[in-house]
Amino acid sequence: MEVNHSKSRPSMKDVAMLAGVSHQTVSRVINHSPDVSAQTRARVRKAIQQLGYRPSNSARALASSRSRIIGVIMGGDQFHGAVLTLQAIEAAARARGLFVTVSMIRKAMCSQDEFNRICEGFDELNVDAYIMMVPTDVLFLAACRAPVTKPRILLTATHGGTSVGTGLNMIHDGDGHDRTAVVGVDQWGAMDRVISMIAGYGHRHALYFTGPSEWRDATTRLDAWRELSAQYAIASRIVRCRSWQASEAYARMNHVLEYIGSSGGALPTVIVAASDAQAIGVARALREHDIRIPQDVSLVGFDDIDVAGDVVPPLTTIRPDYRQLGVAAMREALFLLGEGPEPGYPVSTYGVGQVEAKVVKRASLAGVSLGR
Repeated sequence: MEVNHSKSRPSMKDVAMLAGVSHQTVSRVINHSPDVSAQTRARVRKAIQQLGYRPSNSARALASSRSRIIGVIMGGDQFHGAVLTLQAIEAAARARGLFVTVSMIRKAMCSQDEFNRICEGFDELNVDAYIMMVPTDVLFLAACRAPVTKPRILLTATHGGTSVGTGLNMIHDGDGHDRTAVVGVDQWGAMDRVISMIAGYGHRHALYFTGPSEWRDATTRLDAWRELSAQYAIASRIVRCRSWQASEAYARMNHVLEYIGSSGGALPTVIVAASDAQAIGVARALREHDIRIPQDVSLVGFDDIDVAGDVVPPLTTIRPDYRQLGVAAMREALFLLGEGPEPGYPVSTYGVGQVEAKVVKRASLAGVSLGR
C-alpha cells in the first residue's frame, strides 16, 4: 500500500492508509473511544508511531465539538497541596491530549459575582469541564451556585460550615443528568491512624492546634480530632488559630506555656497541629523554653511539606496524596465527558470520593517518658 512519505506533516488519512482502516476509526482511537477492537487499536497505534503522526488539537475540537480544554479554578494557590494537585491535573490532561487553563484565587475567598465572572471567561473558551479547587466554605458555595452547564469536579474536604449534600442540592443540572463529582483527601482516616499511634505510645493528654475555621480542611481535621481522641480516651485542649502560619502558632504556644508556668499546670505529653507550618512554630516556642522534643513532649503535624523531614527533630506528620487527588480529578472529568471509566476510591463518604493520606512516623513522636 502506497503511503505519502514526503517531508510534509503526516495526516490522519496517511495513518488510515497505512493501518488499512477508515479515517473515522483513526479518530476513534485518537479520542480513546471504546468502540474499537484491541487488534485494530494496536494496528492504528503502530501506524501512528511509524509515521510520527501528531493529531491537531483544533481538528479534534472541530470533529468532536469540544475544545479539549479543562478549566481549573484554583483557590489557595500559595499552599503546598494545591500546587502539587495542579501539577498532577496538568500532567494527566496532557497525557490525554488535553489542555489546562487556570484561574487563581489567591486568598481562597471571593464573592459569588467574582466566581461567576471567572466561569464566564472559561465559557468563552468553551472549556469541556471545570475542576474547582475550593478549600473554603465561601468558595465551595460559590462553586455549587455557579451557573455552568459543563461537568464540574469539586476538590474539597468532607466537612465544613455547609455539608457536601447541601451544596450539591444547590446545583441545577439543566439536562437532568448528574454532571458533578466531589473528590477529596481521606483526612478522617489519617487522623484515626495518627491518634491510634499516639495512644499506642501511651499519650493521654494532648494539645490540638486548629486551622482557620473558614477552611473545610480545618473543620474536617478538628471534627475528626474531637471524635477520635475521645474514642481513644485522650484528654485534649483545643488551641484555636486564625491562620495556618507558623508565626501565629508560635505566639499561641508561648501563651500556653506562660499560662502553665503561672498556674502550675502540667505540660501535655503530645501536641498535634493541623498543619506542618503550625507544628514548626510550636517547636520554636518549645525550644525557647528548653522543652525537648520528643523527650518532654511529642509533636505531630499535617501535610508533610518539603522541610518536614529536615527539621530537628524530623517531624511526624500526615502525608495526603495530593498528586493522586489531581489524577482522580482528571479521571472524574474524563468519566463525565464519556471518555473514561468511572473512577473508584478506597474510601467514599458524604458523597466525596477520597484518596489516601498516610502517616509518616519520624523522630518527633515517641513514647511517654517515665514519671509523666
